[in-house]
Amino acid sequence: MQTYFGLNHPSLSLDACALTIGNFDGVHKGHLHILSCLKKEAETRNLPTVLITFEPLAKEYFAKNCKGLHPVRISPLQDKLTLIEVTKHIDITIVVNFNQDFSCMSAQTFVQDLLIKQLNTKYLLVGDDFKFGKDRQGNYSYLLNFPDFETQKTPSVMVGNTRVSSSVIRQALIEGNFKQAELFLEHDYFLSGKVKQGLRLGHQLGCPTANIDLNHHYFPLSGVYVVEVKGKFGQKRGVASFGTNPTISDDPSPKFEVHIFDFDENIYEEILTVIFKEKIRDELKFDDLTELKNQIKKDMDFAKNWVCDR
Repeated sequence: MQTYFGLNHPSLSLDACALTIGNFDGVHKGHLHILSCLKKEAETRNLPTVLITFEPLAKEYFAKNCKGLHPVRISPLQDKLTLIEVTKHIDITIVVNFNQDFSCMSAQTFVQDLLIKQLNTKYLLVGDDFKFGKDRQGNYSYLLNFPDFETQKTPSVMVGNTRVSSSVIRQALIEGNFKQAELFLEHDYFLSGKVKQGLRLGHQLGCPTANIDLNHHYFPLSGVYVVEVKGKFGQKRGVASFGTNPTISDDPSPKFEVHIFDFDENIYEEILTVIFKEKIRDELKFDDLTELKNQIKKDMDFAKNWVCDR
């Protein structure tokens, strides 16, 4: 899969394409259905498959000037691109910077300038709730007015009586229900990020941690978790803390820290993938560091002895 950042990349040139567009946050079961259908339709037309996604997410862009409003996402961009690539359904992914200019683009300009003139779209597949353009003017019915390309939509994908959606998955993650989230995702829930320098408070608490850079994003997590950690060292069990560390810090920004069992190496600047297995508890504020240390020991014991029941 080729990935382009921006629509004006000099080597991005298409004679024709089969296209889908969306946030694809989490790349869940509904998204996977869209990608599979796009690939089949593209093969019948002898077209390359192209996917357009956005960074930041639209809701993150619109919330940036709203104090105290922090929309959550399921996956960082790199994880999303990895999940798209492993399907082998997409030839080209274009990451569009969702900025002021893009947010003001009308639905008509979006279709005429981007889909027709720039990408030479011949087949377009969208989800049943797809909206686009300034004030979300465009939708599936609007797209049917353009004879330059064929537009189809996929129906909702259901798990039981529940429609698969990113919002349902976010709620499951907020509740710490990873089994339910994985039913909708069709993969383990994980986050990847670079290890950055922290305050080294973990060493003082007897639990040295890798501090993972969240790149100013917010995720539907809060508390302490049993995790599996992948890196250059292979895969090891660990315990992760996701929150604001209220006992030792007044900083409201979230922190993501992972203690890896039976491990003591310098991994600064390395990329770790953290796979969430079970929530141990919510984040708590303790009266003193002794109470916090005692709870950390309990958390570590729980994570070490945790056994998957699936």
